Amino acid sequence: MVAISYEDIVKVPKALLHDHLDGGLRPATIVELAAEVGHELPTTDPAALGVWFAEAANSGSLERYLETFAHTVAVMQTPTALRRIARECALDLAADGVVYAEVRFAPEQHLEQNLTLDEVVDAVVTGFREGSALAAEAGTPIRIGTLLTAMRHAARSQEIAELAVRHRDTGVVGFDIAGAEAGFPPTRHLDAFEYLQRENFHFTIHAGEAFGLPSIWQAIQWCGADRLGHGVRIVDDITPGNPPVLGRLAAYVRDKRIPLELCPSSNVQTGAAASIADHPIGLLRDLRFRVTVNTDNRLMSGTSMSREMALLVEAFGYGWKELQWFTINAMKSAFIPFDERLRIIDEVIKPAYAELIG
Repeated sequence: MVAISYEDIVKVPKALLHDHLDGGLRPATIVELAAEVGHELPTTDPAALGVWFAEAANSGSLERYLETFAHTVAVMQTPTALRRIARECALDLAADGVVYAEVRFAPEQHLEQNLTLDEVVDAVVTGFREGSALAAEAGTPIRIGTLLTAMRHAARSQEIAELAVRHRDTGVVGFDIAGAEAGFPPTRHLDAFEYLQRENFHFTIHAGEAFGLPSIWQAIQWCGADRLGHGVRIVDDITPGNPPVLGRLAAYVRDKRIPLELCPSSNVQTGAAASIADHPIGLLRDLRFRVTVNTDNRLMSGTSMSREMALLVEAFGYGWKELQWFTINAMKSAFIPFDERLRIIDEVIKPAYAELIG
């Protein structure tokens, strides 16, 4: 097998389902915007700031990991800043070879300058549109769908769900809840999920990252999630052996083809996996779960889609067939219409990998 280089991975089309807007800012942009609003940073040197974010997030604790967002959210409080950050996000993803991405953010966290929720969404969607247009001009086209996130410790999920549906025709393709799992089960937001189902709208739920099987079970069986944000702890319902034995919940997730939005580097940082080589993605892929590869927070993890794939190639010996499998899984699981998904798979992804697989 010919060795796959990082540079080669950058060139192939990739699909990304789990990426946080406030976790992917350019360090230089944070420095500039922080100076404008008077927000104090750990350092004003962009390179050093990037290192600080990665080191601060590398604690093994989800709660500590989430604390780093105080600095990014602080500079995301004006329409101009939100548009710029979304525009740069689109350009950065496109430059990394991502042809489809769903980027999520929590509108309720961007109201400190008295913006309305709708104004926040309008600014971000506009930024994505501008960035996508610039990327197309540069020869790296990208399709971006926006997910609106409600914070699971707050009480605005119904309001954010209605906001998402209100903007479904302008770029918002789904809904999510995020934040610390322990003590804040998804069932606290049942009204929002029932509303979304009545509106025929898609949603994913952060579950099975820092908390275990009960979080996954509630997300699926009580709330009706289309996908699992992370879902890595589903491995707790698999008994090692030859072959491994799936418990009833794990079997249900696999049988129903419920997508797992796995984020290898982030999962290691938050303690959900000991290392990339020990990450359950290897087992889950072998067992043919609907596995997808994602970045989560590119700034905090110092990562990109190409880097995540390169790490998996190194750890598990994957080749182009496996990378294509992950990519098509993600496109199959995207929240855009079926015909759009099929077009990207048939016209963009398969032709590019066919040349490499032979």
